[in-house]
Amino acid sequence: MTAKILTIFNNKGGVGKTTLTYHLANAFAEIGRRVLLVDLDPQCNLTITALEMEEIHKIWEPEDDYIEDFSASSGNLSEMIKTTRSIHFILKPTEDGKDDLVNLPPPYTLGRNLSIIPGRLTLHRFEAKVSERWNSVYSGDPLAIRTITNIRSISHEYARRHGFDIIIFDTSPSLGALNKNILTLADAFLIPCTPDLFSVYGIRNIGQSLKEWRKQFETVYDVISSSKRNHFPDRFVKLIGYTIYNAKKYDGQSNEYKLAKAHNYYAQQIPRTIREFIPQEIALPYNQILTDSIGGNSVIHTHNTFPSMAQRYHNPMWNIPEIEIESDDQNTVRGNAQKFRDTQESYHTFANDVLSRMDLV
Repeated sequence: MTAKILTIFNNKGGVGKTTLTYHLANAFAEIGRRVLLVDLDPQCNLTITALEMEEIHKIWEPEDDYIEDFSASSGNLSEMIKTTRSIHFILKPTEDGKDDLVNLPPPYTLGRNLSIIPGRLTLHRFEAKVSERWNSVYSGDPLAIRTITNIRSISHEYARRHGFDIIIFDTSPSLGALNKNILTLADAFLIPCTPDLFSVYGIRNIGQSLKEWRKQFETVYDVISSSKRNHFPDRFVKLIGYTIYNAKKYDGQSNEYKLAKAHNYYAQQIPRTIREFIPQEIALPYNQILTDSIGGNSVIHTHNTFPSMAQRYHNPMWNIPEIEIESDDQNTVRGNAQKFRDTQESYHTFANDVLSRMDLV
């Protein structure tokens, strides 16, 4: 069975998207799914969370000449692809108009059932080519189609070779050319939202962009040949729901999410905004995705400093009490050990709800 591609996206930064992506992937892996993370955010926050800086340096430095000019590099390509390479390195032949890599470098193993293709800060160069070549897709130009679709094709090839059944694309918050590809080449996406005005308007922007992108892809499907059509997904991406995330908890409040009055107001606006601005044909039936936040209340509240610990030690929050940590953090971890551990059950609840929704796509 072909692996399904999930994207976690909002047109607003600061919603905790990378924290959610990283922990969801770890939860999927722990409940038995084989997961590949692909860091397609030029800021590389997911890569920074998942890997030690020294490991990132080992991956990036040998690639530098290839990123400048893939075919002019004096490096030994057969040796290069024996170890993990960044997503920009893998896409660079397409960017330069050369033949794709015959053999793909191995993904970086983060743990049992979980691997990553790291990001790279230079990925904005590939985005420029996506934008430049987009109009040539309508005429069926092979290089343009390869540029638009190779992120999906390469990800599926990794899944075939390594047995992944879920691929998660991490993205920037922009609505630019690269994210148009990432989002529309996925099978499903979900929206993490802080309960505020900015997330509400971010959903509006997503909906308006999706309407435009869907028309563009339908036009492409109509004008290119069936053989070239096979490079694209069978259907347009589906929204599988939203989750309130990174919200401050107030136990004294009587509303279902235990949010301050102003935050609860915006939490109630989120499903209404999705219904109004995300076209019904782009979403699962609204009665299935808008009943409440994915996973109920399982992950909606802020973890305060816990995510920064996860990033510092390159482990999900629930593992922090079990690993060796620096002396400066020991008192904090000892005093909150059970709270760290409790996050595991919350993310497993969230992950199972996401899986049940992806099964409907």
